[in-house]
Amino acid sequence: MSRTLLSTVNPPHRLLMGPGPINADPRVLRAMSSPLIGQYDPVMTDYMNQTMALYRDVFRTQNEATMLVDGTSRAGIEAALVSLIEPGDRVLVPVFGRFGLLLCEIAERCQAEVIRRDIEWGQVFTPDAIEAMLRETRPKVLALVQGDTSTTMCQPLAEIGALCHQYDALLYTDATASLGGNAFEMDAWEVDVATAGLQKCLAGPSGSSPISISPRAVEVIRQRASIEAGLRGDADAAIAANHIRSNYFDLGMILDYWGPSRLNHHTEATSMLYGAHECARLLVEEGIEAAVDRHQLHGDAMVQGLKGLGLSLFGDLDHKMNNVVGVYIPDGVPGETVRQTLLNDYAIEIGTSFGPLHGKIWRIGTMGYNARKDTVLTTLAVLEQVLHQAGARVVAGGGVGGANEVYAQGGRR
Repeated sequence: MSRTLLSTVNPPHRLLMGPGPINADPRVLRAMSSPLIGQYDPVMTDYMNQTMALYRDVFRTQNEATMLVDGTSRAGIEAALVSLIEPGDRVLVPVFGRFGLLLCEIAERCQAEVIRRDIEWGQVFTPDAIEAMLRETRPKVLALVQGDTSTTMCQPLAEIGALCHQYDALLYTDATASLGGNAFEMDAWEVDVATAGLQKCLAGPSGSSPISISPRAVEVIRQRASIEAGLRGDADAAIAANHIRSNYFDLGMILDYWGPSRLNHHTEATSMLYGAHECARLLVEEGIEAAVDRHQLHGDAMVQGLKGLGLSLFGDLDHKMNNVVGVYIPDGVPGETVRQTLLNDYAIEIGTSFGPLHGKIWRIGTMGYNARKDTVLTTLAVLEQVLHQAGARVVAGGGVGGANEVYAQGGRR
């Protein structure tokens, strides 16, 4: 390779105000730079136990089966679905954005009978609508995104778990984009399996997926449990015919790795565990309710600032996530040019969009370490300048002014 192609990894400074990833908290990055130790070192196993306890607080659960899946948030999603679903199982997926479609695709790859129900992007499902689907389809699993950043909507979950159990279904939810910045009550809402990622409201980098599994779901997974041939003893049962069709994402084996037996599965991603531990520790130190309030405050400030500029917002704002908002690109304004100007001239990144919303809206995030007053005001002030340069009619000072009105009132509580 030519020497001219070799360079030190030295990325430019960016303020990441899109739908994620966001700038990681410096304390998380410092934790990740800590020295490596062996996976069975007592210090390491103690960190694993601490991480499990911390994420019980984050998920608001007593589930013993609360741990990490090594990989991005999608690794947690796939581990959950491949471990719950057997070929031919009926899986119901209410879709209100791109990531509901992802759940459909993964379930199909698990050879499930997938029943998809759609609602217009920008809306969410009512409990009555979901109950009607459950009554009609009688699925084994209801797979539902809580916060879908593609539409910025937050699906209410408080009644869904009880409805699932009424119809003898398991509730899986993808809380990747919502956990830590929006209310989430795993036990109170009777969620069976929930997965998340670090790169949104948890203020870390992508690469580790926290997961929590109810005793009801653990029982389903254990019925398909197996032990690798190289670890299996004479007294261990032979591999089941309906065993989980993945080795890496086999939650039964991952449970054994994180549990008291510490049965070897993979080599834990040590630096990511340090980061995931610090993400949760910081959240618990702040207080989960306080963190949700913080995301709501700065999310409200961003909303009012965008309105103050004279921009129109996307979707049902009563069900918008605290941590991301969709805003329509003004008529005649080149959306990608504005994004590139923000990035190249001001080092601020905002998000584009997918599917039917591509080219129609931007998505602006206020999440994790970036859910702060200075980041909100900076983004609004710069966006005003760039829009003005692009020929859009905006209200001078309206963005910062609208946000400051929210801050002066202490935000919506």
